[in-house]
Amino acid sequence: MDSVNSMILKCLQKNARMSNSEIGRRVGMSSPAVGERIKKMEDAEIIEGYTTFVSPFKTGYQLKALITLRAFMGMLKPFLEKVKTYDEVVNCYRITGNENIVMEVVLKNQQHLESFIDQLISYGETKTQIVLSQVVKHSEIKPLLPKS
Repeated sequence: MDSVNSMILKCLQKNARMSNSEIGRRVGMSSPAVGERIKKMEDAEIIEGYTTFVSPFKTGYQLKALITLRAFMGMLKPFLEKVKTYDEVVNCYRITGNENIVMEVVLKNQQHLESFIDQLISYGETKTQIVLSQVVKHSEIKPLLPKS
């Protein structure tokens, strides 16, 4: 990772649809050279993919919540497979501490939240926090550059 790749990543994180020629103008390289660097970062899995951010609230969801799960003995592995099938789950992390899992979920309403929790409680104890607002949104990941 060098400073040019870092600048390319900064451009792509601001706008993944930015053209290679526009990125090249910003970093002082030709479009083909930028394309080669991007391809190498994709191959090295530095760039994991490209996505579109969708507003859950503008698509009909009324609630966003963080739900932690403390799995019952023997239920963690089955849950890790099951959680992949829930449409409500936007992100899921295995974590350290008293709980095993934290999930970011989107839900239609309070009744939807209740029925979703009812599905989870067979796997463990849950704690739910309703998200009021998002303070930091899709923050840029700044690559660590080697010290010179």
